[in-house]
Amino acid sequence: MEIQFLGGAGEVGRSAFLLKDEKNLLLDYGVKVGTVKPEYPLVPGRVDACIVSHAHFDHSGALPTLYNHSLPVAFGTRPTLEFSELLIEDSLGISQKQHTGPAFTKGQIKSFVNKFVSYDYHVPLDFSNYEITFYDAGHIFGSAITLIENKRNGRRLVYTGDFKIAQQELQGSAEIVHSDILMVESTYATRSHPDRATTTKAFIEDVRETLDNGGVALVPCFAVGRAQEILAILYRNNLIDQTYLDGMAKKATDIALRHPEFVKDKQLLMSAMKNVTWVEDHQGRTTALDGPGIIVTTAGMLNGGPALHYVTRLSPQSKIMLTGYQVTGTNGRKLLDGRPLEIDNETRKIKNPAAYYDFSAHASTEDIYEYVRKSNPETVVCIHGDAENTESLAENLKTEGYDAYAPKLGDKLTTQF
Repeated sequence: MEIQFLGGAGEVGRSAFLLKDEKNLLLDYGVKVGTVKPEYPLVPGRVDACIVSHAHFDHSGALPTLYNHSLPVAFGTRPTLEFSELLIEDSLGISQKQHTGPAFTKGQIKSFVNKFVSYDYHVPLDFSNYEITFYDAGHIFGSAITLIENKRNGRRLVYTGDFKIAQQELQGSAEIVHSDILMVESTYATRSHPDRATTTKAFIEDVRETLDNGGVALVPCFAVGRAQEILAILYRNNLIDQTYLDGMAKKATDIALRHPEFVKDKQLLMSAMKNVTWVEDHQGRTTALDGPGIIVTTAGMLNGGPALHYVTRLSPQSKIMLTGYQVTGTNGRKLLDGRPLEIDNETRKIKNPAAYYDFSAHASTEDIYEYVRKSNPETVVCIHGDAENTESLAENLKTEGYDAYAPKLGDKLTTQF
């Protein structure tokens, strides 16, 4: 088998890996966001089928571009299909509003949706000479670790996509799958996440202090996964009745609730949603800003969505609390660095204080090494991390006896499968 690295090699974003054999199988096809212009993966050539590990845009955002002259079948879980459609259609709308020239059409999105075949975890599917099975990745609703097993010789390739072993409020632990070849995410290969309970405690204390001062706690969130996690945390801490929910997170939460088998604690999420105040219009946003209160809204990196409406209208007593990784060049990163933001083609200096809380849904360095050792592969391919992380991980794994690689964009690796 030849593995071609079309994206996600020595970088975070635009994950895209082509397995070339008798049939060509594409693992994810995403877009790198946060850059001046969205960056797409290299063109794959012929694709017979594609695996969608999960819906986040850096794994799914370029999929419609495949449906121009060909119609490959796509495999993933049902939540992944619905979340992907939501995020991809939103990106098309944004590009049309900004007149940036979309990379695909509504027709191509429809073709992708029509060619998507959904599978539950642990239910094998046949494709060419392979048996493919999805396992829980513990990242977001419906995220999957993919096992590809050669039916002729029993060789096993595992692609983790994004995963997390440590449990979250609404996500369980990633399932560890035995492999011969392991393609493992390396986003935080050299970094540990802080203790989740300690982070939650500090976040809640900051929210309460802001409310006590009469301000608004603005919590920009990724619509899929993070927004629901934050709502669950606020509910557990008796703050949900002071919380407003705005933006795409509302639709994303509806999708999650339609698929309770992919939610660790459906009742917790349902309770949070019953008690949160939904922002429906401009008047609702005005009311939310009156404070004291909490606003959970998209977008998580402040590069669009209702968050930009709120961030320029906060009272001096208010605070902005970022809960996800902020890519260099995004408004969120600029805010944390104390620099002006770019909003509606204007440079705006934000005077409100900002804080960052690490609620990452990615594997920590401990998770990554645990997964590799328990999966017990012969070969490890370190992907979805910047060059420093992938190369460090590969070098360390070589000292443990693994055949480890840290590929670069455009590389090809031939391996026995």
